[in-house]
Parts: sequence; C-alpha cells; structure tokens
Amino acid sequence: MRLKTLALACTLFLLSVPAFAQAPSPAAATTPELAPLTLQEALVRAAQVNPALRAKQAELAAAEGFNTDARSLLFNNPQLAFDKTRRLVPQAGMMTERRNEWTGGISQTFETGGQAGFRRETASSALEALRYEIVDAQRQIRSEIATRFYRVLALQQRVELESQALKLFDDAAAAVQKRRVAGEDTKLDANVALVEAERARNQLALAREQLNEERNDLAARLQLVGPAIPLAQGELTPAPVGFVLNDLLGSLDSQPRLLALSAREKSANARYRLERASVNPDLTVGINVGREGPGAARERLTTISVSVPLPIFKRNATGIGQASTAATQAQIDREAAQRDTKANVVSLWTRLASQEQRVRRLQDVVLPALTDNLSLSVKSRQAGQIGLLELIVVNRQALDARRDLIEALTEYHSTRAALELEAGWSKE
Repeated sequence: MRLKTLALACTLFLLSVPAFAQAPSPAAATTPELAPLTLQEALVRAAQVNPALRAKQAELAAAEGFNTDARSLLFNNPQLAFDKTRRLVPQAGMMTERRNEWTGGISQTFETGGQAGFRRETASSALEALRYEIVDAQRQIRSEIATRFYRVLALQQRVELESQALKLFDDAAAAVQKRRVAGEDTKLDANVALVEAERARNQLALAREQLNEERNDLAARLQLVGPAIPLAQGELTPAPVGFVLNDLLGSLDSQPRLLALSAREKSANARYRLERASVNPDLTVGINVGREGPGAARERLTTISVSVPLPIFKRNATGIGQASTAATQAQIDREAAQRDTKANVVSLWTRLASQEQRVRRLQDVVLPALTDNLSLSVKSRQAGQIGLLELIVVNRQALDARRDLIEALTEYHSTRAALELEAGWSKE
C-alpha cells in the first residue's frame, strides 16, 4: 500500500509540471538570504552600473569638445604682438639720446584648402558614431543580462524539480527496502530504487552548483554588494513573437552597430580629405602699427604682412597614408558587418523557429503523453501488470522531459535575445 501511495504521489507531482514551468518556486521565494529581482529591475540596474557602458558614455565629453572646436569660425586663433625698443643714440658732445620705440599688430592664419568643412564633418560624424555605439552598448548589456536572468530563472526551477524528485525517489527507496525485508520485493528492486535516489541526489547537487555559479555571475555583472544574491522572479513561458523574418531584415537599416560603422566610415573619409587638403599652404595676414625715430622727427608706421609657407619638402605623406588606411579599414568593417549581420539574423531566426517547435512539441505532445503514461503505469502497477522497474522508467522519462523543456526554454530565450540584438529590433 505504501508503494502505491508513493507512485500516486509521483504521478501527481509530474502531472503538475506544466504549471510549475510558469511560476517561480514558492520555496525559493522564502529563502531569507536571496534578494528578489525582476528582469526589468535587473536591466535598469545594469544600465546604471555597467563599467563598459559608463566608460563609453564618458567618451562623449571628448567627442563633443572636438566637435565644438571643429565648428569654430576659424581653426587658428588670431595672434597679437607687441614690441618695445629702447635705443641709446650717441650725440655730439658725448651726450646720449634715449628713444623709446614700439610696434604692435595682429595676424590671422587662414586655411586655403577647405579644411574647415572637412574637419566639421569628421568631428560631427565621429560624435554621431559614438552615440550609436552607446546605444549599441546599452542593447548588448540588455541582451546579456536578459540571457543570464533567464538562466538563473530556469536553474531555480530545475533545482525545485530535482528537490521534489529526490524526495519522491528517497521515499520510494525506503518503501522498497521495507518491502524487501518483508519479502515482498527483490534485492534487484531495492538496488534500482537506491540507484535512482542517488542519481536524483547527484542531479540536485549539479543543479545547485550551476545555479550558484549563474547567480554569482549575475550579481557580479549587476555589482550587487555584500551578501545579496539575486532571486529571479518571472516566467519562462515565452511571450508571442511580434515579428517575422522580413521585419527583422527590414530593421537592419536602423541597427545601431551598423549605423555606428557607417558614421565611422563617413568620419574616416572626411579625415582623409582633411589630410589631403592640409597640403595646401595656410595664408597668414598681419597688420602692424608703430612709432619710430627721434623725438623731433618721430614717424608713425603701418605695415601689412602676408606670408605663405612653401610646401616643397614636407607634403604630409604620413597623415594622408594613415587616413587612407583608416578609411579603407572602416569601409571593410562596415561591409563585413552588413554581410555578417544579415547572415546571422537568418541563422538565428531559423534556430529560434526550431527551438519554438521543440518547446511546443514538449509542451503539447511529449508531456501530455508522459502524463498519460504515468496514470496508466500507476493503474498497471496496482493491478500487478508491471513491476517497479517499469514504473521507474516511466517516471524517469517524465523527469527527463521536464528537464528537456527547461533547457529548451532557456535556449529559446537566449536565441531570441541574440536575434533581437543582431537585428536591432526594439520591443518598444
């Protein structure tokens, strides 16, 4: 009678598997040392404390400063000059005349090759690229945190599943041992029940190890200080997909990473034109005024100067060559990223569709069939048509199917996050 009760309890436990897949563990929720954490809370915190994102945002000050300087009216500031000369002029009779003479002026250097426009385009495109890179970094962090959050959530459910399975198998092993002592079961039945209990204990230990590792990793990425360990709260059940492949391919034009690479290429091309234009000599124009001569015949001077360097020896070959290399590399990076992104989107879409079918088969076909088998096996066991070994096989299949479902859901969420990131798709 005890074994029949245990078999019925195992059946009822596995019958509740679909509901268990959609809710967090009640037992885990009462653990005092864990800090409840939802996905939205994790995403908000990651955006605030992630060091890579903060470092990228800190680059904005330099880029904005470069853009401000590039948009100034003149790249070279005007120069003021003032000279004062004291002369001691010998006179007849061993006398010396003291004269104070001075000159002052202003000069301005003008670029003659259109460098100002190229410099503005270089700076503005670099600033635009940096802003897109910040958006892309934010999306990468969201994708990474969401993936790890769902891993923690899945492992929490896996630990709960293995804990309840271990209790059932331990009870079954104890009951079989009593029946063996009473001569109702064989030593083979007792050994099989004992092995299943130990396997369940190993599965629970492995799941706990993996859960602790994922929780610690998530806590480190969220920079949770002290003993706070995240307790994921949410559902593994996938939300409906609100897009098709054509929508994803059409959204590639707004993918932040591709937009950033395009802006980097534009900036590199403008920098190349700037380096070539810098070969043209700058024109410096100055005007000076001054007073010279003896006091009785003091003269007021006004001079205008124009100077142009001769670009004979130094032709900025180094700058032009480096800028040309950078422009070519930026073009290669953009073209390669566009090809790879499209191919990755198609590949991830195919994988996501396959994983969605796997989840549906497990939920709609495999688990109901195994649940039916559990009910039939209990009745057969009570009628004496099957033994303990056959019942354990059916229970093991049901547990393996539940594990497969949790793993499939974890892979589904990971693939979906990677697909939305790669395609630049925004849930908003």
